[in-house]
Amino acid sequence: MKKILLVSGSLLISWFLVGCNNSQTASEQPVSQEEEPQVIQLTQTGCQFLETESKDYQFTTQSEQDCQSLNSDTLVKRQSGFKPLSLKPGDYIFRVTNRDVPYELGFYLRGEGVNQVTLPKVSGGGLTQGTTQDYRVTLRPGKYVFSCPLNPTPDYPLVVQ
Repeated sequence: MKKILLVSGSLLISWFLVGCNNSQTASEQPVSQEEEPQVIQLTQTGCQFLETESKDYQFTTQSEQDCQSLNSDTLVKRQSGFKPLSLKPGDYIFRVTNRDVPYELGFYLRGEGVNQVTLPKVSGGGLTQGTTQDYRVTLRPGKYVFSCPLNPTPDYPLVVQ
């Protein structure tokens, strides 16, 4: 009986010592890897982003002026078919492709209205025909719009909640 208690006591002491030696302070805790940003694919064609409109209008453009004319004729009707993007707050990569527009395009995401001043934004150009670029941004709750001023496209709605 004494041997059993002695062995049990040794095991208890061993477990206690092992437990004490394995304790970690908050600064020693393993750091969890950050989540990768979610990728949002967007495709530009003449005067529009495909993912947010109800259909591909297959506009043929050679310049920014073509889109200005097309938008003045079609935008009111098209806006009723816009599908706002709804996202959660967090890190995102907007992967934008110039599918078939023969001139350089860009991407501009910003807060809507007065929120333009306080919400995060991202922009850039250099999207030649057939190329894709990534635009990384951390979005906070709020209402945003995105567009391509070089195409030019309408302001498409994006809500982060």
